[in-house]
Amino acid sequence: MDSALIGQRLRQLRLARELTQADLAKQLAISPAYLNLLEKGRRTMQFPLLLRALTLLGADLEAFMADAAGARPEDALAHLLDDPLTATLALDEHDLARLRSEPRVATTIAALYHLYKNTRAQLDVAMSKLEAGGPVPLGYAPGDEVTDFLERHRNYFPELEAAADEVRAKAALPRRYPAEALAALLGDQFGVTVAVTPPAGASSVVRAFDPAARRLTLSTDLSDQALKFQLAHVIGLCVLDGNRLHERLTEASAPRHTETGHLIKIHLANYFAGALLLPYREFFAEVQRTRYDVARLVGLFASSWEAVAHRMCNLGDPRAAGLPLHFLRVDAAGNVSKRYSASGLRFPAGHGSCPKWAVHAAFMTPALITKQYSAMPDGHTYFCFAKVISQPMAGSLVRGVNYAIGLGTQAEAARAMVYADDVPRDRPVPVGLTCRFCERTDCSQRAAPSYKFPLTIDENVKKDNFFSPLVDADRHPKGQP
Repeated sequence: MDSALIGQRLRQLRLARELTQADLAKQLAISPAYLNLLEKGRRTMQFPLLLRALTLLGADLEAFMADAAGARPEDALAHLLDDPLTATLALDEHDLARLRSEPRVATTIAALYHLYKNTRAQLDVAMSKLEAGGPVPLGYAPGDEVTDFLERHRNYFPELEAAADEVRAKAALPRRYPAEALAALLGDQFGVTVAVTPPAGASSVVRAFDPAARRLTLSTDLSDQALKFQLAHVIGLCVLDGNRLHERLTEASAPRHTETGHLIKIHLANYFAGALLLPYREFFAEVQRTRYDVARLVGLFASSWEAVAHRMCNLGDPRAAGLPLHFLRVDAAGNVSKRYSASGLRFPAGHGSCPKWAVHAAFMTPALITKQYSAMPDGHTYFCFAKVISQPMAGSLVRGVNYAIGLGTQAEAARAMVYADDVPRDRPVPVGLTCRFCERTDCSQRAAPSYKFPLTIDENVKKDNFFSPLVDADRHPKGQP
């Protein structure tokens, strides 16, 4: 049973007790917004919190889990037996017959098992925070709130699109223009003085804006493309502050963390910058014409690969909608510094991602675009492509910047992408989410054991990877007793 089923049943109990979300949230010491996410299945229900909720609602745990699992114990048992961890138990027909004879026991065991898996996912997040030296979150972090904010808006903000169109039309900006055009625009429309100066000493600050003094200082180390984006970002800040657009867009958010508001504002200013540099209608038309050819779009709009990839994820206007995409920015060590998913692809909360993803494989051929169909353990397949972006410093990539930008969509939608034309779909690369939660029993690149299997050590049996779990079939190959 997944989080959605638990949340749905919890909501039914709350309504039966005639409690509002605010009432129950107050008794549970969480926010109504967080309870709303739990009831919708968009956040994993932690076991201690579920126990508190059931106690407050006067519900029995066993009855709740059996009821939430559904009225068909055979279905619940089948899903349980399909799980790789259950396969390691080597249940025989006698064991299964006993479970089938006790429908309530079967559904309860299955429900508790899935709750256990969800709890392990929460533990994975907590371990990541401990390893990083930070506090363990009670609930979710500011970044999670920003993700929820984007999902509610489908990463599309028509108010910002309209504001960017207005600024662009007033300045009569063409499709391609130098950074100086935006600097002049800042002075003419917003009274901001722009100075481009060498960085002070060893400082890495590339932009410093003083809203009170209406003064913007930018670093000479910025390329023209980066300079344009930073100028457009500051124009976005001026627009957000000038007509209180930021407050209007976020008034229904009710964030739990003080940092969340600042993060959302930064994102909105970046969104405005993309809308100003890559106007929606014109950009969407070229995306369709070129079939998502990022390289051609970079030249058509004198923009950067990352900015074009970002902007492709904003095409959410129902009248002219783009493909649902996922976006990743990853460095050579596998650290994910940016991520967004509208395609349904899940991203790991910690412990790194799968090394067989296209965005990681791209570092093996940095001069080429890496393209592949990726098959997940749950049966879903995605088309992904990635390119390495390098910015050397003093002739050294180690001193400079080196990362990969990955984009992708569901396999069924890949025919709209030019990069998928020469990639065979019938031979997808088997990938996973992260080693800690990967269900694959045979992978030569495992970096850690999976929580989905018991850790079993057998000195008499060895796989090609030490962390690959040993299942019953490994100890008893086909044709042997």
